[in-house]
Amino acid sequence: MTLLRDHDLARAFDHASRTYDRLTALNPGYRTDLLRSARRLRLPDDGAGLHVLDLGCGTGASTRALLRAAPRARITAVDASGGMLRQALAKPWPDRVRFLHLSAEELPTAGEGPFDAVFAAYLFRNVTGPDAVLHSVRTLLKPGGRLAVHEYSLGGSPAQRALWTAVCHGFVIPAGTLTGDRALYRHLWHSVLDFDAVPDFTGRLTRAGFPDARRALPLAGWQTGITHTFVARNGPVPAAAGPARQSFAGTAAAPVPTVEAG
Repeated sequence: MTLLRDHDLARAFDHASRTYDRLTALNPGYRTDLLRSARRLRLPDDGAGLHVLDLGCGTGASTRALLRAAPRARITAVDASGGMLRQALAKPWPDRVRFLHLSAEELPTAGEGPFDAVFAAYLFRNVTGPDAVLHSVRTLLKPGGRLAVHEYSLGGSPAQRALWTAVCHGFVIPAGTLTGDRALYRHLWHSVLDFDAVPDFTGRLTRAGFPDARRALPLAGWQTGITHTFVARNGPVPAAAGPARQSFAGTAAAPVPTVEAG
């Protein structure tokens, strides 16, 4: 199967947005796990005085987790899917939370940031160029700023891949078919199978300029070994971007949408 990418994926999320919250609510621990990952940012003083970016906020479930983890922080939540954002905006939010229809690469030129922390849930396996998005995250984060990535990342275990496939074929894809969104949920199945294993994504973070990206923390329940929190801090910006430093700084690419799936 060819994965959905860029505008095709954003349109698929637009169509699925009206039923998305109902489907994710059937996933045991979905919101609890998002909160656990948001808390792993370890923002001090409930986030007082901090500006936090929710990158790929979808319908706002990850934004709600951030708000609970850092109730005094100022939160900017962005997504490439207008339909998902409309669902998020329909919910009650305090004034310090706002939503923007922007891609990751558009943020630096939109006058946004810098941010003290970035939370990205179910994002990186959905973008065409994850290294380019990590480069954008680095430009948006203050030096030493914190990054938490909440993502599906299978290991080499055949049992994990078999469990994921069984869940998708037994429930996720049939449920998505009933709502008219079969292509999106087949994309979900394949995107997880195709995405980085834990050491591969940790290495990707390190090469992008997050030198302490060495922890991948599993989540509880049936998703143990399938969903993880990756945590890191933004390293110093290289003084020169010559060929020897290129892998550290990341490689720029054309803008890609930032969208959520889970």
